[in-house]
Amino acid sequence: MANKILSADSRTRSSVSIFIVVGLCCFFYILGAWQRSGFGKGDSIAVEITKSGADCNILSNLNFETHHGGESVTTDDSETESKPVVFKPCSSKYIDYTPCQHQKRAMTFPRQNMVYRERHCPAENEKLRCLIPAPEGYVTPFPWPKSRDYVPYANAPYKSLTVEKAVQNWIQYEGNVFRFPGGGTQFPHGADAYINQLASVIPIDNGTVRTALDTGCGVASWGAYLLKKNVIAMSFAPRDNHEAQVQFALERGVPAIIGVLGTIKLPYPSRAFDMAHCSRCLIPWGANDGIYMMEVDRVLRPGGYWVLSGPPINWKNNYKAWLRPKEELQEEQRKIEDIARLLCWEKKYEQGEIAIWQKAVNAGACSGRQGDAQATFCKSEETENVWYKKMEPCISPYPDVNSPDDPDFNSPDEVSGGKLMPFPERLYAVPPRIASGSIPGVSVETYLEDNRLWKKHVNAYKKINKIIDSGRYRNIMDMNAGLGGFAAALESPKLWVMNVVPTIAEKNTLGAVYERGLIGIYHDWCEAFSTYPRTYDLIHAHGVFSLYKDKCDPVDVLLEMDRILRPEGAVIFRDEVDVLIKVKKIVGGMRWDTKLVDHEDGPLVTEKILVAVKQYWVAAAKNSTSSQ
Repeated sequence: MANKILSADSRTRSSVSIFIVVGLCCFFYILGAWQRSGFGKGDSIAVEITKSGADCNILSNLNFETHHGGESVTTDDSETESKPVVFKPCSSKYIDYTPCQHQKRAMTFPRQNMVYRERHCPAENEKLRCLIPAPEGYVTPFPWPKSRDYVPYANAPYKSLTVEKAVQNWIQYEGNVFRFPGGGTQFPHGADAYINQLASVIPIDNGTVRTALDTGCGVASWGAYLLKKNVIAMSFAPRDNHEAQVQFALERGVPAIIGVLGTIKLPYPSRAFDMAHCSRCLIPWGANDGIYMMEVDRVLRPGGYWVLSGPPINWKNNYKAWLRPKEELQEEQRKIEDIARLLCWEKKYEQGEIAIWQKAVNAGACSGRQGDAQATFCKSEETENVWYKKMEPCISPYPDVNSPDDPDFNSPDEVSGGKLMPFPERLYAVPPRIASGSIPGVSVETYLEDNRLWKKHVNAYKKINKIIDSGRYRNIMDMNAGLGGFAAALESPKLWVMNVVPTIAEKNTLGAVYERGLIGIYHDWCEAFSTYPRTYDLIHAHGVFSLYKDKCDPVDVLLEMDRILRPEGAVIFRDEVDVLIKVKKIVGGMRWDTKLVDHEDGPLVTEKILVAVKQYWVAAAKNSTSSQ
């Protein structure tokens, strides 16, 4: 009898055990499915919040706020498995070091055609592997729009422009700040009136013109004031005797890079800009068979505008004021007019010292030049191949448009390459290069899905760092921009994004980025970027270190990121977890505070997010450093 009871008990316990096991399996299956569905996102953040009781929208051990006085953020050493290599500060003489535009190296190159002002990067054994310090007294720039008009003196302590350009109203020194009244060489009384004069001819006010190129930009006041009209300018100027002009532009919160129109093509795609501008930029437009105007033509959209302000325009009335021989100015303008006709640009305006031309909308509008012996055309594939490629005296061909026999033909005014919507509608409209299938591997469906994905990613970033779109971060860089989805999801008057398309990227998408009304540049991250130190508030690196695996040393890429990132600036890495673990270890020796976060779809996704904040520290006396 006892044996029967024991046997029944045993069967009962077995049944219960089986029931419990099956129940647990079902529970964990449902839990896993829930996490993968997207509703279980942010689990690792939740663990941290449970431990600390902190605000659920921000990581507890990272401080994204700025501290103008220079207090350093706390460091989380609890997760350090092994001590990383510690990178020492560079000498204070490198405070404004620009590796590929280093003055001493530049002077070893020919001055003809501005070759010495082009990019000349250090050899492997010449690279600095140390941390570029901020100047003593450095503070976070003022928020936009105050930053347009004021820059802290300590951040760029150079007064030479206040003397050189005093009459032209570029910049004034007032106590512990520089003030920018909005003047320029051609608009000493302010950029607003000058821009309004341009707007009487160019459709600047209605969103038709969105992207602009400013060649020889000075302190970028033209670009700064265009932002009021929702026009974003890519400004560039060389690192030359006009000390720190591009640095001032970026401190003001205005897009700019160090660059020059010399012998190398500009690092932009063809048909990128709605408007190009030169205000006494000292570029010899009529020289070298018109090669500089041909390069502007390459990057100017069909129907786009070119503004030339200053000599030699209207030389008959101005040659005495310019103190130049009228014969010389006459010949200079004649050459410019001849090249403009060859390029099929129609002059729309000439008054005072300003002239405006408009590029034809398609090749059919300028068929007469086909028989011109001077009209040499570039190969179409060469118009997009620009990285370190020499400019050639040839005309970039227009993309094909429908012929009059095509049932889809609209009119002779059809825009070659496709007409763009006015901004902001064009931000999410399908770019013509994608609609026409011009980018292999990118379809309309791919583009729409990419937009959906980046809206989701950016929403996740805002939960990690709740001040990301508060105005705290003005100058933002996307190191691997793709189709520009990250920048589009962040679009706001409070910020701008430099969309970088790596030269080794599988797909050349920068043209589509511009067709969305965004700006960007080609770059190879094995080299230094064309900017001053401390010029970006937030850097986004999606898949950068997977892309450059075995291409160059990740240490060099991270040190370059540190160089261009402001003290207390933030970085968001998105990559495979094994890649991010290596990155986290390297930056552990760079005075960055970091936290590894799960993908927004939960911990089972191998792609993770690494967020970082650069600590505040500055150069101090005798090349020591201080975090005070």
